[in-house]
Amino acid sequence: MSTLAPSRPTLDAIADKVYSNERLTQEDALALFAHPNLPEIAALADYQRQKKVPGTTVTYIIGRILNYTNVCWVRCKFCAFYRTPGHDEGYTHSIESIIDKVRDTVEKGGVEILFQGGLNPQLKIDWYEDTFAAIKKEFPQVILHALSPAEIIYIAHISRLTLEEALKRLKAAGMHSIPGAGGEILVDRVRKIIAPYKDTTDEWLACMRTASSLGLKSTASMMFGHVETIEDRVEHLSRIRDLQDECSPFRAFITWNFQPEDTNLPIARKASGYDYLRTVAVSRLFLDNFDNIQVSILTQGPKVAQAALKYGANDFGSVMIEENVVSAAGNKFILSADEFERLIKGAGFVPARRNTRYELL
Repeated sequence: MSTLAPSRPTLDAIADKVYSNERLTQEDALALFAHPNLPEIAALADYQRQKKVPGTTVTYIIGRILNYTNVCWVRCKFCAFYRTPGHDEGYTHSIESIIDKVRDTVEKGGVEILFQGGLNPQLKIDWYEDTFAAIKKEFPQVILHALSPAEIIYIAHISRLTLEEALKRLKAAGMHSIPGAGGEILVDRVRKIIAPYKDTTDEWLACMRTASSLGLKSTASMMFGHVETIEDRVEHLSRIRDLQDECSPFRAFITWNFQPEDTNLPIARKASGYDYLRTVAVSRLFLDNFDNIQVSILTQGPKVAQAALKYGANDFGSVMIEENVVSAAGNKFILSADEFERLIKGAGFVPARRNTRYELL
């Protein structure tokens, strides 16, 4: 005798939970990913956004992604930016060149340096300490949003330090917070396919947990649309929600779909704008302990980013004075602050400039 599989929760049942401030389960999230009527999910996500961040303000920041090196031995299959050690096109910026880039950022109204590169075997912790100290000395007002967990874990390893020791030294040198890069999908089965030499799920989470214990805040991210399943996406969201419950390390969540151009990770088709909007909405509903959901205008473009503001997002991300990693995969939606403000107003919202700490300027 066959047994029927249990039916998934209905949208009405999920909506009742949202309206009564009851936490959604993984089954609820899977049901939302399967629900055919996307505008209904959008309306629910917009309601949740108003509970978490009331009003019509949409924030953004002016900053620079400063890719200090493209040398990386990890060879992630989804990355078009890296060059292996010894490659003719590999580079590492000098401290003088980095200072020049920070100066240019400040002169253009930037308040944040998102400092990221690769896992470069030539750079131990003293290089980062010298570089951060130089930035801090000349531009003490600039917020250094620096180094993914993968970079921090590797710096600690090659410098023969514990993770906590490395983070303490980096913080003392001038690092203010940590970007959520490298999260990709926090499911080890997936990580072994797309980045077999990278940190594990537990290592990524441990880095964020340790940083939080030292007063270093971070963001969380998710790159979807490659080899993961919908169940993997929900597992990822569950892992970061659990860590947020535990120690509140994250100021915001950002998701984007994989950009396959010029990478070594073949996929059948690139994720659609509808899939992106659904993922943003489900994230807003499931991540009930996150205030800020940020769009990814760099990968989605202005029209989809505008639409995402009705799917639970409340932050337009960064006006990027410079960016190289996503651009290396053929995507380059880099807009000015005036264009950001025009797009936000055009979507029916009020733009407001912020810093990394989500303080309005």
